[in-house]
Amino acid sequence: MSEQLLLDELDRRILNALQTDASHTNAELAELVHVSPPTCLRRVKQLTDNGVIERQVAIVSPDRLGPRLTAIVEITLDVQAAERMDEFERLVGLESAALQCYRVTPGPDFVLVVQVADMPAYHALAHRLFTAHANVRNVKAYFSTHRSKFDTRIAV
Repeated sequence: MSEQLLLDELDRRILNALQTDASHTNAELAELVHVSPPTCLRRVKQLTDNGVIERQVAIVSPDRLGPRLTAIVEITLDVQAAERMDEFERLVGLESAALQCYRVTPGPDFVLVVQVADMPAYHALAHRLFTAHANVRNVKAYFSTHRSKFDTRIAV
């Protein structure tokens, strides 16, 4: 686990502003958080260098891309040794349809959030990740019928 950094009020204002809209120019961001542009640029660089800001991305609306199937999938491995858990995480990490992967306890070993075009695409994904993978004992999938909330912001 990585070291937690102490954030001051300015760091929090910057992070909140960037989490709402990271497309602001440095001058716009500085004005939003009430500091000079050089100070703002330096703080954003520090937050990035320290790993607080991992990356900046565009959030794409899945509704605009056509029909999508979202599944929340519980995975139980047959052998829970650390190297087998790591091996499964590496396999999931290579899969572009897997949006999120969590080790959880108690219950299943992993919970995945996956998004594919349709049910045939889900079956292909399941074959790649679950049936072809010898260490998967149990798979339980829940298919989303409606997304009522989605957010990427973390309270700071």
